[in-house]
Amino acid sequence: MAEFKDLFSQGAAEYAEFRPRYPGALFDWLASETARHDLAWDCATGNGQAARGLAAHYARVIATDASERQLAHAAPHPRIEYRVAPAHESALPAGSVDVITVAQALHWLPLQLFFGEATRVLARGGLIAVWGYSLPSVSNVALDEALRRYHDEIVGPYWPPERRMVDTHYATVPFPFAEIPVPPFALEQRMTRLAVEGYLRTWSASRAYRNARGDDPVSQVAPAFAAEWPDPREVRPVRWPLFVRAGRPEGRSVL
Repeated sequence: MAEFKDLFSQGAAEYAEFRPRYPGALFDWLASETARHDLAWDCATGNGQAARGLAAHYARVIATDASERQLAHAAPHPRIEYRVAPAHESALPAGSVDVITVAQALHWLPLQLFFGEATRVLARGGLIAVWGYSLPSVSNVALDEALRRYHDEIVGPYWPPERRMVDTHYATVPFPFAEIPVPPFALEQRMTRLAVEGYLRTWSASRAYRNARGDDPVSQVAPAFAAEWPDPREVRPVRWPLFVRAGRPEGRSVL
C-alpha cells in the first residue's frame, strides 16, 4: 500500500489563490501530440489548474487527487470530473485515456505504481506528460537573489527529500516510456509583491518551517522585497521556466 503524504491540504486555499497558471501553448502542444481528444486524466490535480487547460482540447477530463481538501478548492468546469483517488488506483478503464498529465506533483507519487497505472490506461496513440518548475525570476538581481536565499537557506532545510527531483528537473526519474522531444515552455504571470510572498507561503518547505518554528519564514525576506518593490500594488512580470518530460508506452504506436 503506497503511503500518501498530504503536504498541501493545510494550505489548499492559498495554493489555489497564489500558484501560477500553466501556459496555453503547453496544452496546444499536448493536443497536437495525441491521436484522439476524447479523454484526459490529470493526476494529482490539486485545485485543477492543469485540468482546466486540458478541458480546452479534450471532450472529457478526469481530474484526480488523493486530497479531498485540495479538490474542494477546484473550480468547476462542465468538461471536468473531479475524483478523490490515489495516483495508482484511477479506476479508469484500460486503454481509455488519450493524455495523462502530472503538473508539479510527480515527485509526490509512488512512481513505479503510478507508471504501471499510466501504462494500463493509456489508449493507442496516447501520451503521458509530466512537468514542473522551480525558482521564479522577477528580472531584478536583488529580488532574484532574495528568492534564491529563501529557497536554499531559509527554508532549504525543511524541503522533503522528494523535492530534490524538482531541483534536477526530473532527470533522475526512471521514465519507462518512449520519450519525445518537447519544445521550451515557461509560466509567465503578472503579480504584485504581496502575491509573490503569498506564493512563497504555499511551498511545502514554508509550511514545514512554520510548523516547526511557529513563525513566518517570508518575514525574513520581506524587507528586501519591499526595498526593491516598494509599492505592494504594483504589478510586475514573474517567470518560471518549465521542464517537461513526455512519452508513450514502449511498443505502442501513435496511430
